Order: sequence, then C-alpha cells, then structure tokens
Amino acid sequence: MDVVICRDAAEVGRVAADRVIEHLEGITTPVIGLATGSSPLSLYAELAQRAKDGTFSFEHGVGFALDEYVGIDIAHPESYRSVINRTVVEPFGMEAGRVNVPDGLADDLDAAAAAYDDSIDEAGGVDVQILGIGSNGHIGFNEPFTSFSSRTHIVKLTDQTREDNARFFNSLDEVPTHAATQGLGTIMDSRCAVMVATGEGKADAIKAMIEGPVAIRCPASILQFHPNVIVVIDEAAASKLEYPHL
Repeated sequence: MDVVICRDAAEVGRVAADRVIEHLEGITTPVIGLATGSSPLSLYAELAQRAKDGTFSFEHGVGFALDEYVGIDIAHPESYRSVINRTVVEPFGMEAGRVNVPDGLADDLDAAAAAYDDSIDEAGGVDVQILGIGSNGHIGFNEPFTSFSSRTHIVKLTDQTREDNARFFNSLDEVPTHAATQGLGTIMDSRCAVMVATGEGKADAIKAMIEGPVAIRCPASILQFHPNVIVVIDEAAASKLEYPHL
C-alpha cells in the first residue's frame, strides 16, 4: 500500500490525478471505477481541468459507478447517476452512455446487481478504481461486517451513513435506506485502486484501514491485501497515523 500525504485537498486532487493518469496511460479503452460522495471531488475537478487543457482525455473510456441508492429517481439531483453526470461525464467530455451505474429501480434488484458484475467482466475489468472512505470505514456502501468476498449487492445503510449523507438532502428522512453497491470482492478485482480522503473526520477510518487489523468491522482494511493500492490523503486525514511517514 502506497500512502501519500499531501498538504491539502487541492494537492490531494493533483497527486491522485497524476496516479490515475499514470495507470491509464497507453490503454486503448480504459475502464475506471467511479466513487461518489465528497472525497473524490478534488480529483475529478483536477482531471476535468486537464481534459479541458487537452492534457488528459477519457473520451474513449468506460466508467462503472461504485453504487446507487435504491428507489431514487435517476433524475433526482442526488441520485448517483446525476452526481456522476455532473462531476465526471460532462466535465470529462464523455458520452453519458459510456458510464454505467447500478440499477436501483429494477424490479429484481438482486438480478440487476449480478448483471452489473457481469458487465464489468465483459468490459475487461476495472483498470483504476477510485475510492473514498466513510467515517466508519466503508468503501462503496459496504458497511462494517460486509463479507470480504461480496459481489455487487443490495445493502441496508447504517444510521451513521445515512446521517453522514443527510447533508446532501433536505432532511434525514429523504435519505434512502438501501443502496446497490459493488461488493468488496468486486472492488478487489480492480488492477489498481486509488483512494482519496481529506479532513480530520476521516482520520480514524484511515488509521484503522492502514494500521489496524484486516477485519470486517473496517471494510476498507481489506485493501491491505490489494496488490496495487495508492492512498492519497491530506495532513488532517493522516493526523492519527502512528507512522505518518509511510
């Protein structure tokens, strides 16, 4: 696990963008896994600026979102399809059809989840998986005690996760109770994972992921077994690490 500690969120975005581009370089049809939430926004903004400058192009890339709320209208501004369109598709100059999002409105949610995993396999697998981390150590919506071998599946969101995400909605009552998410096993299949995190609120989760035991109470700790993980964090998120020079 390669841990890079930056001064602030802007530097996190620049360094993470360099690493993403480095691992996608030379791939004719790169496949990227797309996290949502606030963590990757500085990275997406940096990649968007490079796309605008002509130093980066994802025009021929394929994207797979990590997750989607269950039961939310895809036109809702906080559906992850809408979020990905705003933060990735439009800024990167991509065609919307090149980005896939789990189906949270399917009649058979379990079948749709299995089909999502199949579509990733058919695309050749994920070259770079972008990740954030929740305050309880979740990645995607894989909450504590999720099986490490899980594939794309439906989850019930914890109260803490719903409270953390309530800032994106008018009230806690509007936050969906379930989500479709790539599983930990799906995430671990990626050839490279780039995690970004900023702020003291993520410090406990970062410490548990990097320095704690690999345990299902901290889903992100499974990344200790990933062969190619880059963790790009600011000083605040790194503040509780025992060995911050890693």
